[in-house]
Amino acid sequence: MKLMTLMVITFVIIVMSSPVLMKAEVAQSCVPAELMPCLPAITTGGQPAKDCCDKLIEQKSCLCGYIKNPLYSMFVSSPFARKVLEACNIPYPSC
Repeated sequence: MKLMTLMVITFVIIVMSSPVLMKAEVAQSCVPAELMPCLPAITTGGQPAKDCCDKLIEQKSCLCGYIKNPLYSMFVSSPFARKVLEACNIPYPSC
């Protein structure tokens, strides 16, 4: 019985630390619509709201994917977007 319990715990640890699952978690957090609080600052060059910076920090690992996606690249690569990242203390990613 102890051996079976140990095997189950080991299996759970291996599965939960799997890079495939970790990538799935990252992919799930990449939701461009959640960056809507940033749209006014990105389009006008104004100061970003706190919730904009919070969402950018949450999705920091997604920025390269957004830059490479033609649907979103203009919103991440524009001069105003760079200004928003700077205001939120997020370095522009080097993809």
